[in-house]
Amino acid sequence: MTESRAPRILFCTDTYPPQVNGVSVVTALSVAGLRARGWKVAVVAPRYPKDSPNPFNDPQPGAGLEDELTTIANVGFPPYPDIRVAAPNYPAVAAAMARFQPDVVHCETEFVIGRMGQIAARRAGVPLTTSYHTDFSRYTESYGLPWLRPAVSRYIGRFHGRAQRTYTPSAPAREDVLRMGASEVEVWGRGVDGRIFSPKLRSPVLRDAYGFGNAFTFVHVGRLAAEKGVETILAAYALARRSLPDGAIHLVIAGVGPCEAELRARAPLGVTFLGYLDRRTLLPRLYASADAFVFSSLTETLGLVVLEAMACGLPVIATPAGGVADHLRDGENGIAFPPDDTDAMARAMVRLALDRQLAARLGKGARATAESLSWEPELDRLDASYRQLLAQRRDARPAVREAQSHVVTAPLHLRDASSTLASDR
Repeated sequence: MTESRAPRILFCTDTYPPQVNGVSVVTALSVAGLRARGWKVAVVAPRYPKDSPNPFNDPQPGAGLEDELTTIANVGFPPYPDIRVAAPNYPAVAAAMARFQPDVVHCETEFVIGRMGQIAARRAGVPLTTSYHTDFSRYTESYGLPWLRPAVSRYIGRFHGRAQRTYTPSAPAREDVLRMGASEVEVWGRGVDGRIFSPKLRSPVLRDAYGFGNAFTFVHVGRLAAEKGVETILAAYALARRSLPDGAIHLVIAGVGPCEAELRARAPLGVTFLGYLDRRTLLPRLYASADAFVFSSLTETLGLVVLEAMACGLPVIATPAGGVADHLRDGENGIAFPPDDTDAMARAMVRLALDRQLAARLGKGARATAESLSWEPELDRLDASYRQLLAQRRDARPAVREAQSHVVTAPLHLRDASSTLASDR
């Protein structure tokens, strides 16, 4: 990079808006935030169906990328069609690299596009960074394949071990990826927009429309997939309901996923499934119009929906596992329960339903937690981290050139062997 031009970064990701999940949201925020801080940004991402609903406001995060967005053909993953599996189109990624000439390549995901981005960055000699958003090794247990966990962990470790810097949104996740083999890991990405997600959005009209009435209403938001443990929430709600008068509590579940039909079939009375909700309009109003948030996943590196619920002033009932442990404070902004302990979760639900003053106090604590986690300081830190990486690279170049001037050229057969080993890393 020369001093006279803006720094350039290429994001390679297997998920991007209009697809909605924690990774796509954070990636879009990173793109918009870096552009606002003087960066030129390009993205390589899957190509989504033209009729896909766009959950982001207009202009979208990352708007203005029309000439710098490379899309890759993909297919829906059969067990979960909303997940898109991209074709291993290395030439398209390499062409994007050659056209855009980035100073940094950031691989947001460990899958096809992320891996192609790593290969292209290595071959072009461009600094590489990665994100560790999802603990896929623990997913193997949720899907009945625990014997695969060591292999998945090794793959993730190798993936992030190739990077000059890895970003992950919580201290527990940082420890996980360090154990897997990454060397330089920075905690980044713990943010929530307190203007979009706010207690001010509470709506009696929405409560009436959804049939909440005067019931103490619990809400869960997230993908309806095996690793999220939503069946624990349903079981705990059924227990809590038996301990309270009819109509005292209500449970709302927002989200879609491969387990939706099964969860609907086993749901007790008093549970409402809302499916997909626009995250910029309806979802914030839903959070703010409920009375508490319930969460049962043990595999989160952050738990973005937990922060969104807190920003809307909801006390959180959850297990302090993974990234959730960084923010859940028992008795301050929510109630903690042990992993998979249905009885403990039910007791927490009954406790809040019977003590509205406690719920209000914990809700205020939750909002205070969220207010300390604005995205703007996080994006400032990301900008500074990338610029530091580039400065280190500039500073290292004179030393590298000096060392190279003293290198004795190896015999041809040794150089060939070294080249082969390098290509296999």
